[in-house]
Order: sequence, then structure tokens, then C-alpha cells
Amino acid sequence: MSSNFPPARFQRVSRRVRFAGGNGFDLSGIVDECIDRPNAPLVLFSHCFTCNKDLKAVVRISRRLAEQGMTVLRYDMTGLGGSDGDFSATNFQTNLADLIAAANFAAEHLRPPDALIGHSFGGTASLAAAANRAATPSLQHLKCLVTLAAPTDTHHLAKLLIRMNPRIEKEGEGTVKIGGVAFQITTAMVEDFRSHFVEDMIGKIALPILVCHSPRDETVGFENAIRIMQLASHSDTPSPVSLLNLHEADHLFLRDADDLIYVADAIANFLHRYGERA
Repeated sequence: MSSNFPPARFQRVSRRVRFAGGNGFDLSGIVDECIDRPNAPLVLFSHCFTCNKDLKAVVRISRRLAEQGMTVLRYDMTGLGGSDGDFSATNFQTNLADLIAAANFAAEHLRPPDALIGHSFGGTASLAAAANRAATPSLQHLKCLVTLAAPTDTHHLAKLLIRMNPRIEKEGEGTVKIGGVAFQITTAMVEDFRSHFVEDMIGKIALPILVCHSPRDETVGFENAIRIMQLASHSDTPSPVSLLNLHEADHLFLRDADDLIYVADAIANFLHRYGERA
């Protein structure tokens, strides 16, 4: 860790958990807990498309947040990482169901989430879940939201997958390689991505939002960050929105390990301001 960053403030302990997901399969999770603060804000961290809770960025940000006074539940969605199920049978709706299941688990065994963090497609799911939290008792305690390199909608991913392999649409399914790993993608998944309109939901969030994005992100363009800010702040119930410009960072935060500490500390400051329990 760079000497330019302050040392950890609190002790952390990490433990594995399993719980019922939203789609009939058990999900794998890890709780990175601040043991010095039993009433620390509870943060629910959702990973990106085809990623999992053990992605370097998710692990390091979660652990750093715990060392800065938070408790974080990171989890694998259906069919990914250590979770059960078939990834090819998932879609945005199943992602939302898993997010809600994770929130329910936290509410029952830890405490209701005070904040959502979502990386990339997990950020899009977090935006949608926050906008519809009135229908989810375990999310009604939410105080704030953080997005990391998140797209404003699900349609862009549908277009990207078809460009990567046109057979998906022509033949009903096809394989795409993401990060060197082959994933089976179905037309049903793509059609589900086309059916959601998250941009219409963002103006309903009415919570403080921290938008973290890099102008050099070649996977999800910086214009998505600007759009989230516009949609959230120009509505009948405007959200206070902050933008963290991650100048040199790439989409997965692999270029420079210090980016992860910088992001985590910025998120921690945001959560200390908006996510603390009374």
C-alpha cells in the first residue's frame, strides 16, 4: 500500500457466508466486518457482469472500507463465483432478485443495508434497486448509494453482446469471451436487458449518490457518469450527487493498485457523512 495513504483505522475480520438467493439457488458471500464498531454502517456490494465477489477491485475496496469503519457484504450472483445456478439462465431481473436476497440476508443476520455499492452492471442494478426500495422492506433503511464505472442502462450491454457474437441473436445462444473466460449468452438474456429502462428510475432515487468513473474507461464511457448525475439531480425529488473523477483508472481498476485505495477512502468519507447510523 502506498505510503501516501493513511493507515487503517480499525481492525477487520472477514468470514464466508451462504444464503438463499432470489432465484432458487444458494449464493456465496463474504462479510468484511469492522470488529471495532458493532453498529458500523452496513454496505451491500454488487459486482460487475460476469465478475464475482473475489474480483481484485471488489476485494480491496471492501477490505479497505472495513478498515475505515464499515461492514461490507459482497456476494456472488447466481451462476458466478461460489454461487450455485446456471449463469446462462440469468438476466438483469435475476440480478435484482439476488441483490434483494442479499439485502434480506443482511437485514436478518447483520442489519439492514445503509448503503449500496455497485461496480459496472452491479451499479446499474444498485440504481434500480434503490429507486424501487419502497417495495423492499430490507432496503428501506438505505441512506446513500455509490456507483463505480456504472452504465445508466442495460441496453448497451445487449448491443455489446450481439456485436461480440451475432450468433446469439441468430441461433438463440452463443459464446462470448470476457476477461479470457468463455460465457454462454442466450437470446432470452439479451431480450431481458432490452426490456428494462433504468434511466427512467434514476430520478426517483432521492438519496445522496457518489458517482465514481474514469474519463479513460473504454468499457463504459464517462458520459454514463454525467448522465447519472443529470438524471438524479434534475427530477421532482432531486438527489445530491457527487462525482469522483478517477483520472487514469481503467474499468476494472487494474492499472494502478493505488486507485483502489483512493476510491475506497473517498467512498469511506462519503459513507461517514451520509451512511452513518443515528
